[in-house]
Amino acid sequence: MTSGVVHDAGLRGSTSGAPVGRPSWWLMLAALVVGGLVTADLLASGTSESLDIRVSEIVSDWGLADSAVYPLVWLVTQLGGRVTILVVLAGLVGYLAWRRRTVLPALRVLVALALLTGVVYALKYGTGRTAPGYPGSYFFHDDGASFPSGHVANAVLMWGVARWQAVEYGLPARIQRLFWWLSVVGPVLTGLSMISLDFHWVTDAVVGAAVGIVLLGVVHALDAVVLSRWVRARAGRATA
Repeated sequence: MTSGVVHDAGLRGSTSGAPVGRPSWWLMLAALVVGGLVTADLLASGTSESLDIRVSEIVSDWGLADSAVYPLVWLVTQLGGRVTILVVLAGLVGYLAWRRRTVLPALRVLVALALLTGVVYALKYGTGRTAPGYPGSYFFHDDGASFPSGHVANAVLMWGVARWQAVEYGLPARIQRLFWWLSVVGPVLTGLSMISLDFHWVTDAVVGAAVGIVLLGVVHALDAVVLSRWVRARAGRATA
């Protein structure tokens, strides 16, 4: 779902000069196409809706939400939880502000958070799609806010931003490696756990990942043309 989000799998920046973790243009285009096609198909009650129903029926039979493993699976969903990620990012940008005297990482996080909130909730309330457990047989309702998955979009975008900062500012290799795993594995585990608990449809997670990829590219683009051009914000950036 997200293996192409990162520009390369190493712990160093790209030799091409592109920032680490910046989605390629073809990946962003693919995410836009996939997200658009899936959304259109859902609104037309197409094949993707049938797939969602079938998967939901299977995971409902598992009964994980009412089992002893629920707390553990729920914890996995928090890899995409906003509070969880913001606590980690607050520590990261706070450390960089203190040690490197730079506010640039904090600005990047704020821009990413603002874009994420605006775009995801515009889609949620614009489509009004209900979650699998919503009472009745509605798939779209005024109270629906299932599509796309904010947790998956959050995991793709915010862990991607975190990894970018860890590499650019030369944090220890183990920290860079941790954020690499979170940026790749985090969204996958988040999506699978949300689906397995029947909190989200499969397509909610797929389009959530697509939104996260596109927004990560947008944040990189805004950084290149606006944020990193602020001289004071650039202070403290690691140079090799």
